[in-house]
Amino acid sequence: MKSWPAPAIPALPGRGIPLRLHDTASGTVRPVAPGPVARMYVCGITPYDATHLGHAATYVTFDVVNRVLRDGGHGVRYVQNTTDVDDPLLERAARDGVDWRALAAEQLDLYREDMTALGVIPPDPFVGVVESMDPIAQAVRRLLAAGAAYRLPVPPGEAGAAEETGAAGEARETGEAGEPPGDDVYFDLASAPTFGTVSGWTRAHMLEKAAERGGDPERPGKRDPLDPLLWRAARPGEPSWPDEVLGAGRPGWHVECTVICVHHLGTAVDVKGGGSDLVFPHHEMSAAQASVLTGGDLFARLWAHQGMVGYRGEKMSKSQGNLVLVSRLRAQGVDPAVVRMVLLEHHYRSDWDFTEAQLESAADRLACWRAALSLAGAPPADLLLDRVREALADDLDTPRALALVDDWATAAVRRGGRDAEAPGLVSRMVDALLGVRL
Repeated sequence: MKSWPAPAIPALPGRGIPLRLHDTASGTVRPVAPGPVARMYVCGITPYDATHLGHAATYVTFDVVNRVLRDGGHGVRYVQNTTDVDDPLLERAARDGVDWRALAAEQLDLYREDMTALGVIPPDPFVGVVESMDPIAQAVRRLLAAGAAYRLPVPPGEAGAAEETGAAGEARETGEAGEPPGDDVYFDLASAPTFGTVSGWTRAHMLEKAAERGGDPERPGKRDPLDPLLWRAARPGEPSWPDEVLGAGRPGWHVECTVICVHHLGTAVDVKGGGSDLVFPHHEMSAAQASVLTGGDLFARLWAHQGMVGYRGEKMSKSQGNLVLVSRLRAQGVDPAVVRMVLLEHHYRSDWDFTEAQLESAADRLACWRAALSLAGAPPADLLLDRVREALADDLDTPRALALVDDWATAAVRRGGRDAEAPGLVSRMVDALLGVRL
């Protein structure tokens, strides 16, 4: 799947400070300690209504992680998926009377435009589930063969002919009337002794949240109510892919990320990230499945999670219908640098509510910075670069980094300065480290 154009990243003098991030699994701020090339995986969107500020906050956060790692001398191998076939996408397509593939393509194009406008370094590769069907099905077959997965018959009333999509992506109708249905396949959590180590949640808390977060704890016949779906057998009107062992169907949500991550990055990924709403069940289940597939306990060295963005007192989400879309803000004439500045002024781990006043405040801040950078001379900026690097290395403290630039810019505008090189250095610094192009 195509990604989006990469922004140019200015060179800075010296070298950045090793990054420390909060690790959800341990509950502590720990060093990110990669080798020469850092491996980072961030869970991507389901493309049916992109891109709201919650999405943007996540991808800007991990963009800054990417930039800080590069500034520290590391190469970065960054992979992101997109769940381009899933229940919410199919439901939205049916509601709007459009083909699910056309809806996904339209929303992915919009997402790429938003990421380009926000100056986000693209993943390499950017991977869709549809194009990853073969390795995902192979992984499910391996879990079945290892006894770590089991079959359940499709519930009565749900079986029947379904739309089948071949490897070339050409949809066709398949299945004859009366054809015996396939089975759903579930992962057996009892086979994964590491289950629970990502979130640290109690079983009671998991059961409380499972249904509202995409699980089906009430499904009869499951060995454990929390066991996640690996392969959904074909249902009428749904896309499916053929498999001689599994039968026609499509993957469950969690195994998609498990397989795409392992396939492209291996195990013990340096940073695995996403929104905090993915801690359970998505990242917990992904890690459990990976431990059985790879025979290793460590799926990721560090789990980093972005806080939730709300609007008018509720978490910003498609289900709530309270989305603030980046594309809509851009269409209204809001400078993408202003949008990025709004996101950076909140610490990535905090939950916060968006207000329109934040756009005005960020625009004022940006105007002050631009005024300072237009001066022929300004206060020296070498120490500022050191302090910004320190702030970002300290669990990605972007609010402190912005405040440091504010102090320098305010002093430059009010009192001027004699350092003719300082404005250029600050311009390159905020571009390279914060992704704010002035």
